Amino acid sequence: MSEAQTSEARTTEARTTDERTTDEQFTAERITGFQTAFAVRPDRVVRPTGPEGVAAVVRHAAEHGLAVAVQSTGHGRGGPVEGGLLIDTRRMDEVVVDPVARTARVGAGARWGQVIEAAAPHGLAPLNGSSPGVGVVGYLLGGGLGILGRTYGWAAGHVHALDLVTADGRLRRLARGDELFGAVLGGGHGLGVVTSVEIGLVPLARLYGGSVSFDGAVTDPAEVLRGYAAWARELPTTLTSSLAALVYPDVPALPPHLRGRHVLSVRVAFTGEAAEGERLVAPLRAIGPALGDSLRELPYAESHTIHADPDFPHAYWGDGILLGDLDEDALARVLRLTGPGAGRMAVVQLNHLGGALAADAPVPHPAAYRAAGWLVRALYPLDEEGVAPARELHARVTEGLAPQTLGRAAGFVFGDRGRTEGLYDADTAKRLAAVKGELDPANLFGGFGKR
Repeated sequence: MSEAQTSEARTTEARTTDERTTDEQFTAERITGFQTAFAVRPDRVVRPTGPEGVAAVVRHAAEHGLAVAVQSTGHGRGGPVEGGLLIDTRRMDEVVVDPVARTARVGAGARWGQVIEAAAPHGLAPLNGSSPGVGVVGYLLGGGLGILGRTYGWAAGHVHALDLVTADGRLRRLARGDELFGAVLGGGHGLGVVTSVEIGLVPLARLYGGSVSFDGAVTDPAEVLRGYAAWARELPTTLTSSLAALVYPDVPALPPHLRGRHVLSVRVAFTGEAAEGERLVAPLRAIGPALGDSLRELPYAESHTIHADPDFPHAYWGDGILLGDLDEDALARVLRLTGPGAGRMAVVQLNHLGGALAADAPVPHPAAYRAAGWLVRALYPLDEEGVAPARELHARVTEGLAPQTLGRAAGFVFGDRGRTEGLYDADTAKRLAAVKGELDPANLFGGFGKR
């Protein structure tokens, strides 16, 4: 370890200690992050400011037999963190845009909102997801299903290069064509610590988008589903959409028109002209009386308003189910199962895939990702009863969709780190296991706690 690396590691450790003793509440919130369902109790939290500091921390962990976990925002945490060493990358959040090359170099701690803000003045946009608060790196390691996915494909396919610290403490620069590059983007959780990525941007300053929503008590949810599916199947690849269904709690914090209602919302992002967008969405508006309609032309910097995801930390558990074809009757039964009679809140989202998402990507995603025509994302907010009721309800959801299921989407598995079946086909799983065995034979990044 060089003198500079040692100094950075010591400084970071001192900062961590100072934060814990002087502002315990602030530190607890930072460690917990966005996902609050699972305990985060590492033996030590380290907040490096650069890749050399990360490398020094990894070498220290290897020398002392400490497990290593990595976190930027905590959106996709797979379970509790007990003991070991937690690397918090949020100090490494630099974003540098090259408008000529249409690329951005993004630090491991950056969130998509920062990249959108940096790219917008140049008329460029990243291939982000629906929430600006999600961390860039974690999203990409899960493939990256963006709001423009049918037009541009999986976001991981637009990564040009990345910097990775492996279990031996080496900092490696990886680019397309490298075997390890593809392994990291195809299933990189547990292969090392990504310290930065270089991503491609697309020339897009404005888009047509928003949502149109329906009251399930007025328009039959099954009819909304059938109308949406028939509409989506005829769309050009320039339009990406999804259907979300949930029962809103009857609480004063919500607008009166949403309280206690079973709401079904179709979200739309279209890269063409607004007039053409209006023509394309006309069949949606004909499904039934709208509870809300926000479809409009908007700056890309406002693209987060299309889905309007919650921006506050909360507890949840979830999974993603990749479907080859769509059995509308089976999914209608899922909507009833998770609707007003469910006894607990469930958010079910149907993403229309295909288009560029079905093309061969520059990185070897699992075959099921490209073959899938639809993705069902099920998310269950948790209460004092914990995860068990959500698991029980989700088991009934998966049973109903089993005949059309191709696999599970790694980017949407929340709180179930130990269940890996269905995430990869046999060939991909075998390849990733071989890479893991070569890079991290001691399983430094494979779990939490001391070994």
